Amino acid sequence: MSSRVSDLLGGLAPSATLAVDAKAKALKAAGEPVIGYGAGEPDFPTPVHIVEAAAQACYDPKNHKYTPTAGIPELRDAIVSKTKRDSGLDITAGQVLVTNGGKHAVATTFMTLLNPGDEVLIPAPYWTTYPESVYLAGGIPVPVMTSEAKGFRVSVDDLERARTPRTKLLVFVSPCNPTGAVVRPDDVAAIGRWAAEHDIWVMTDEIYEHLVYGDAVNVSMPVVAPELGDRWVVVNGVAKTYAMTGWRIGWMIGPSDVMNAAVNYQSQTTSNISNISQRAAVAALVGDLSAVQEMRSAFDRRRQTMTAMLNAIDGVTCAEPEGAFYCYPNVTGLLGRELGGRVAASSSQLAASLLETIKIAVVPGEAFGTPGYFRFSYALGDADLIEGLERFSALVAAG
Repeated sequence: MSSRVSDLLGGLAPSATLAVDAKAKALKAAGEPVIGYGAGEPDFPTPVHIVEAAAQACYDPKNHKYTPTAGIPELRDAIVSKTKRDSGLDITAGQVLVTNGGKHAVATTFMTLLNPGDEVLIPAPYWTTYPESVYLAGGIPVPVMTSEAKGFRVSVDDLERARTPRTKLLVFVSPCNPTGAVVRPDDVAAIGRWAAEHDIWVMTDEIYEHLVYGDAVNVSMPVVAPELGDRWVVVNGVAKTYAMTGWRIGWMIGPSDVMNAAVNYQSQTTSNISNISQRAAVAALVGDLSAVQEMRSAFDRRRQTMTAMLNAIDGVTCAEPEGAFYCYPNVTGLLGRELGGRVAASSSQLAASLLETIKIAVVPGEAFGTPGYFRFSYALGDADLIEGLERFSALVAAG
């Protein structure tokens, strides 16, 4: 009997991170004392002035109607100014497409640039959505393994080993989800030059641009590698910087011919993104960065706490992340050991066991292309962060 759904969607994997978050929230709603480390969203509310801008926009009749597919002019102009301010990249409003969150910008980029059979290099560990979006666009995702020993930072040598005549595009992410790795500015420039040398497009995901800690420095590849010319697309959004994950505003920036095609595609799929959310995003971008500075300070404290607590657990090792809001510990030392009367053979099995026994929800490394690891988000309250890790530590200590 044939499937009732298309072969294309039948072959699509669900989002592991959203699945873990949904299960944790369902258990918590049922009264279970679950602590969730799975979601990639700040635990802070959206700043009040942004919410107020949205509330006022609801009463303006112009926001009750269709607006240009590419985004309202005020938001596209704000993105131009914000991009120059934050990364030094000069663009025009005609190079901007406002999308339904950063994930939508990623998918639209692949749909716009890829032909069937084109290969896309994706450094691993990777965000779960990248390979699936490449697949939906007819491309072939090619994981490029990085190493824990080198801080999970991809290098030109790593990329060159994976390159073939069919390589069309490189996905570049720094700071990285799930590892928190930040690629050094000189290495970002070298990767850009390598891509230019081989006529490879680069999609650089800058959604975590403001969440860097310590001595780490974030740079935009098109700025530090002008050799790329116009063979790049930048994707970004307001979700992480302004605690606006639910508002669903992202954007895609690229050369005019690519953007014209992307706008045309969006005109036949979603049309314009919610006008109310766009007005809120304008308020976010034209304001200062005080909100993200407060969040970054809290995240900085939490990453140090989480790293220290994880490393204190026998069988767990964790490098201190330099960006984003995730720790990515190696848990292979716990596999095959009896914990709470159970023995897990994989990080996926161990994650399921932790949710059932000590009620903490983590995303296993299988979701990111690297089994043997967990992704812990530290974008949750300090008390919950510490309590969940204490449960984990106690479980391991008891054996």
